[in-house]
Amino acid sequence: MRALLRFLASLNAAVWLGSAVFLTVAVGPAFFSPEMLELMPRETAGRAAQLVLGRYFLLVLVCGVVGLSLGVAELAVGRRRRLYLRAALLALLLGMGLIGGWILQPRLKELHRIRYATSTPDEDREKARRRFGQLHGASQLVNLLMVTGLLLHFRWTLNPGEAQTTLQGASETNSGN
Repeated sequence: MRALLRFLASLNAAVWLGSAVFLTVAVGPAFFSPEMLELMPRETAGRAAQLVLGRYFLLVLVCGVVGLSLGVAELAVGRRRRLYLRAALLALLLGMGLIGGWILQPRLKELHRIRYATSTPDEDREKARRRFGQLHGASQLVNLLMVTGLLLHFRWTLNPGEAQTTLQGASETNSGN
């Protein structure tokens, strides 16, 4: 049973990390590449990117819930000591995904709509453009933190004892100062 849970946790972590890296490195930049902007206007590219991001954040939600569920299952079969740090990291990653998908993305979508609406006054359009840039920057920061956390989660999933070792090492370092 433990081997199956570990396999499923590793598969879930791989899917989650892989999707985050693929979105960040390939998909996101492709929407605004010169080649894409030859095919469609920037406004349409932005709307298309929003559709993909909506599906990505659903995947983030599924992977987060699956990861936490597998952690609970592992607790039930007796691997308690090593799971608390991983569970905390998973909860943090899921929280970042919820912030990105259900707080930042809807605001960015609305600002995008205002920015490109023909009925929007120029002054409001400029405000929307500036605010969009700020929120997009925040979204990119959340994404960077999430990818970093997913790398750590993936490593700990493949090497479950490492999370406990990391925690003990940090504790010993702090108590020695």
